[in-house]
Amino acid sequence: MPKKPTPSWEYSYLTLPAHFYAAAMPFSFPAPQLVLQNNTLFQALNLPQVNAEDVTAFFLNPPVQQKGHPFAQAYAGHQFGGFTKLGDGRAIVLGEQVAANGQRFDIQLKGAGKTMYSRGGDGKATLKSMLREYLISEAMQALNIPTSRSLAVMSTGELVPREKMHLGAVLVRVMKSHIRVGTFEYARHFGTTADLNALADYTINRLYPHISQHENTRLSLLTTVMNAQIDLVVNWMRVGFIHGVMNTDNVAISAETFDYGPCAFMNAYHPHTVFSSIDTQGRYAFGNQPKIAKWNVARFAEALLPILHTNPQQALLLAQQTIDGFDALWKEKYNAMMLRKLGIQNGEDSQVSLAHSLLHLMQKHQMDYTNTFLALTKNTLSNVEPTNSPEFKAWHSDYKGVIDATVGAEQAALVMAQTNPAIIPRNHVVEEALDAAADGNLGLLNKLLELLKTPYNHHDSLTYCGAPPSASFEAEYATFCGT
Repeated sequence: MPKKPTPSWEYSYLTLPAHFYAAAMPFSFPAPQLVLQNNTLFQALNLPQVNAEDVTAFFLNPPVQQKGHPFAQAYAGHQFGGFTKLGDGRAIVLGEQVAANGQRFDIQLKGAGKTMYSRGGDGKATLKSMLREYLISEAMQALNIPTSRSLAVMSTGELVPREKMHLGAVLVRVMKSHIRVGTFEYARHFGTTADLNALADYTINRLYPHISQHENTRLSLLTTVMNAQIDLVVNWMRVGFIHGVMNTDNVAISAETFDYGPCAFMNAYHPHTVFSSIDTQGRYAFGNQPKIAKWNVARFAEALLPILHTNPQQALLLAQQTIDGFDALWKEKYNAMMLRKLGIQNGEDSQVSLAHSLLHLMQKHQMDYTNTFLALTKNTLSNVEPTNSPEFKAWHSDYKGVIDATVGAEQAALVMAQTNPAIIPRNHVVEEALDAAADGNLGLLNKLLELLKTPYNHHDSLTYCGAPPSASFEAEYATFCGT
């Protein structure tokens, strides 16, 4: 009988001071079963081939190893603006896997039971919420947006109480690192300067080794993270993605999107769009994401103050100068992205007004964000209401004049086709697929996963995922964190 493959994880994170983590083991579930497995990602991570029937044992029964052990991470964070001490309440890092290209990844279980940071929670997750994270994270990957990935979803054979009883599940999540802004806040508020330096050294060596030779590596870390966060959120705005819970404990230093609980994709364009059930004040609305990104980076800068410079006043000055550069950098990168959505590569500032005018018209007429840019890409705007209105025709005439005088229609179409997705995970379609999957029918979910692998495929047969939901669905739709 062939020997079943067993993982051989690495544990570089455990070289940090011990209060950054706590040993944790997955709960022993009654009847775990594989629901979804990402075979492509298995191969990319250089993981051993595991038969479907052995996947649950591979992940839920980690072997005892002399070099390390599974653990939950300690961190803090600002949640909706308020600071608190946190930690992985339902997540356990099994270990680290080094892919064939040398990149190190965390392999983490989400929903595998209590840790010392659970704070009264059960540490578990629902099947629907874990399938949702699998679906959205893989969609974001295909949209070319940095993200956590999903290796597998396993049902647990038990019921989990939330607003009602749900089937339980565990997600196997993959990230370059789960170090967050909140990890640095934890080190600043609950550790020593030595702890903060140890975390900074580890983070630089693992994620940004190119800055290890810089004169002030801590300042370079701040600048690098700020740039990466701007790039990430610009990408969210490009596809109409609303994270929904941009707390500092959900801001990865690696600039990967993660924690897909109350996230959603915008349909009709409006900067105040919110779908999160817990964001009652609209703090994390679509249009607020840039300023929240700046706010979060400022919290990172505050955490780094003791190690930015030996002189506290100089440290504060360096941090402030860096944060003061955020707005100009955001404007530059956001405007360049919006011009690419119009087909203008390397455009000029004077052309940005075209993008702002279009967004104004889209908001006024409640036009679908994805489909409007898709129609522009395919040159079918004249067939879309209300683009046949006089004001829209005037905008389109100005736009065509700029395109004809600069890049040309053919080149513009190529740029737009690479920038504007043809399909996104429409909220109503996602819910339909997840409800069916929770009832044991994975057909719609697998169909959706397959479609979302090629979101820039601008063919004419896209009906599934193409149409926005009804106004009544949109008005009542809410997403939840799942805890």
